[in-house]
Formats: sequence, structure tokens, C-alpha cells
Amino acid sequence: MDALDRMFAEFELVYHNQYNKAFATPEKLIYAKKLWFSNLCHMSPERITAASHRAIRESEFLPTIKGILKFCDPAPEELGLPDNHSAYMEACNAPNPKASHRWSHPAVYHAGRASDWFFLAGTAENQAFPVFKRHYERLCDQVRRGEELPEPEQKALPEHISQPLDPEEQRKRMRKLRKELNI
Repeated sequence: MDALDRMFAEFELVYHNQYNKAFATPEKLIYAKKLWFSNLCHMSPERITAASHRAIRESEFLPTIKGILKFCDPAPEELGLPDNHSAYMEACNAPNPKASHRWSHPAVYHAGRASDWFFLAGTAENQAFPVFKRHYERLCDQVRRGEELPEPEQKALPEHISQPLDPEEQRKRMRKLRKELNI
């Protein structure tokens, strides 16, 4: 409850007019604190304080409960994830073979692969970046939920590389196939 009280005190200082409009009466403020507490009670006080500070830094408007819950998620930098545009630039500038490049995070590689390397290389940023961003943000959400993304792996060539059949063997197999299919 102390973390919640500190959060409301800081919001009052930072978002003065919005705060006073949202919590115009003492009854509204008490009800709001109860509502916020019921939605944030599963969070640690440190996480609530960090989320309120992050909201103050990143939002010019008084955050909602949903906004604070979003800010309770670890920041991408805390997880080693570059921001969207830096990840996009890394994916676009990575040399071939892509799997052997030293990626800042596996999410960048997987977002580039999902976006299609050829598409990223041959399409203007104003069209390619939104596609990459959608894939990257989906992967970042997976990382925030604690999922491990596999490291890129470069597949080895097969042990045995088959050779094409000679024309006579091809005709022989074609005749056999036609006979089996009654053609």
C-alpha cells in the first residue's frame, strides 16, 4: 500500500491537472486507490515503484491501471532487447549467412527471418519496417513472458548429395510409374 500511496503522490505532482480532474473528491481518490490496489496487489512494491517512474518518464498523460500493468513488464533493455528501429537496422545490415552473424538478441534474427530477408533487403523502410516491427514486437512479448528463443543455427550440408538419374534410368522409372498408375 505504501508503494501505491507513493505512486499516487508522484502522479499528483507530475500530472497535477489531470490528477485533480480524475480524482476530484476524496471519495473518488479512496475508491481509485482500492481499485488500483486490487489490480496491483500481486506486484512487488519495487516493481510498482519502477513502473510508476517509467510511466512518468514515458507518458505525458496520467496512466491507467492497464498502463501501469504494461509498465510493470520489464523494459526491453532489461532483457537485452534492442529498440525496434535498432533491431530493424541490425537485421537489414547483417551479412550473409544470416545464421552465423553475431546477433544482439535471437529475437532480431527470428523477426528478420519471419519478415523475409529478401523483402527487408529490397523494400523501402517505410514499407518494410512496419512488417519487421510487428514480428519483432510479437517475439519481444514472448521473451517478456519468459520464453526462450532458440539461437540461430546454420544447417550443415547433407552427408550424401544425390545425383540426377541418367536419361535411360529416368525413362525406366517413368514406365514403371505409368504401369503402377494405369496410365
